[in-house]
Amino acid sequence: MKKISTYMKRYGFLYLFGFVCMIAAIALDMIAPQITRSIIDDVIVGKQTQLLMRLLFGLLGIGLGRAVLQYAKEYTYDCIGVRVGYDIRKDLFRHIQSMSMDFFDRHNTGELMTRTKEDVDKVWAVLGFVGILACEAVVHTVLVLFFMVRLNPLLTLIPLAILPVIGFCAVRMENRLGVVYDKISEETATLNTVAQECLSGVRTVKAFAREDYEIEKFNRHNRTFYDLNMQQEKTVAAYQPVITFLGKVMLIAVIIAGGLLVISGRMTLGALGAFSEYANNVIWPMEIVGWLSNDIASAFASWRKIRRIDVQKPRITQAEDAKALPAVRGELRFEHVGFTLDGHVILKDINLALKPGQTLGVMGMTGAGKTTLVNLIQRFYDVTEGRITLDGVDIRKLPLDQLRASVSVVMQDVFLFSESVNDNVKTGRRDEIFQDTIEWAADAAGASRFIRRLGRQYETIVGERGVGLSGGQKQRISIARAIAKKPPVLILDDATSALDMETERLIQKNLKDVDTSTKIIIGHRISAVRAADEIIILENNTIAERGTHEELMAKKGRYYQTWCVQYENREEETVCP
Repeated sequence: MKKISTYMKRYGFLYLFGFVCMIAAIALDMIAPQITRSIIDDVIVGKQTQLLMRLLFGLLGIGLGRAVLQYAKEYTYDCIGVRVGYDIRKDLFRHIQSMSMDFFDRHNTGELMTRTKEDVDKVWAVLGFVGILACEAVVHTVLVLFFMVRLNPLLTLIPLAILPVIGFCAVRMENRLGVVYDKISEETATLNTVAQECLSGVRTVKAFAREDYEIEKFNRHNRTFYDLNMQQEKTVAAYQPVITFLGKVMLIAVIIAGGLLVISGRMTLGALGAFSEYANNVIWPMEIVGWLSNDIASAFASWRKIRRIDVQKPRITQAEDAKALPAVRGELRFEHVGFTLDGHVILKDINLALKPGQTLGVMGMTGAGKTTLVNLIQRFYDVTEGRITLDGVDIRKLPLDQLRASVSVVMQDVFLFSESVNDNVKTGRRDEIFQDTIEWAADAAGASRFIRRLGRQYETIVGERGVGLSGGQKQRISIARAIAKKPPVLILDDATSALDMETERLIQKNLKDVDTSTKIIIGHRISAVRAADEIIILENNTIAERGTHEELMAKKGRYYQTWCVQYENREEETVCP
């Protein structure tokens, strides 16, 4: 993202146009009391009735002119604010999308949603209408005081004595509100996260009868949010009436003191009328000082939080000398790969070699580092030792777009977009995948039969995160999405865990026909990896066993023990102890 002044410079002409309209409108406000003075002194007191119509038309013209200028000013600054907000939100979202996975490990969804919505809204309000209103209040006040001095310097001492008191109250209020706004912004992010998690996991909540617990958790944060907002309102309520009262006291004092000057002959009645009108005009900037400082303090707090996101840089970046491969064949190698995260060793001394079209099976206990292999291949994280090569090139030297476009992954936690089945399957190459490919991929993934039974078949909207589908159906669409991309490297991370054995065998059979892809199949079932060209068993963050199914069975080690647990004596040639 850029500095806030950079966003403002883009609309410099509009800012200037709105400012000119504001100055012109204020100038008309300054002229109106002078006409009032002339009506009183020249027409009413001086009996120059021939001036009346001219002066009244002058007031009418000022009213019309001010209405037009105020509309132009407000419309211009509203447009500026919306456009600046659009630019900031666009750049912020692009920045978030560019971040590495470790960034999302540190920041929850609710916080990021708050930054891109509520916080940006507060900033663009100040850069638009609220900001120009604050400028208008300052300019208006200065000009009013100037004309007051010209009318009667002595009488001007009254507003000059009261204005510093009002300013002091406004500063005290702004300081207190600044602390509250920081807390409100943080609690907004927390409240969003709690609500988002509960609604996303509503099936789990109901399955475990956690409704009361979730309601209580939400209510705790909602109460904190309520208390902070009440603290904000109490602060405003404590100072705003004082500011308003001081404005009214000033007006009364001006009328009384001015009346005495008129009686003593040191001031004309028309001058008092004009001065009173100026005094009345200077009240509104005082009355909105609290509201303006309110919004400005809130915007500064929001901008600080946006900047805290913006100053973070992705750990995974594309090398400056990165060169794309002419064509990716899918030859994948791990050379003494090690990975450490936050001081914890996840993988160490991993050596693998996969030729194009070969299949690797990966098994191991939970936490052994199976999914980490996937993350390293896609450069969600970078290896801390050794290197991974694709077609003989270190993946850190490849463009990120080409690397990730060359890999299709079916995740353990299936995520489907709230779009049609077609759109979900086309996710990998939206502009290049056509209906025949979609149907071929769905058939290979064993999904075509249930898709045809859906209301609108391939045009059926699956709902948020595929909420309208079973776990197995979501997995099959996810597999179809990966296959349709026809990637050089295809990774299935426990992708058939929610499928029955018959459907799993069908998919495995179909995957054998996808011989253009180098495949890595991660699973807990031996049936998922049995046909692989090589199978590795991860244990204690390294490869404990490796070989084909027959070789590993002959070793009677960890793989053999897993076989016994899953298939005890189901096949005649295998007798478990």
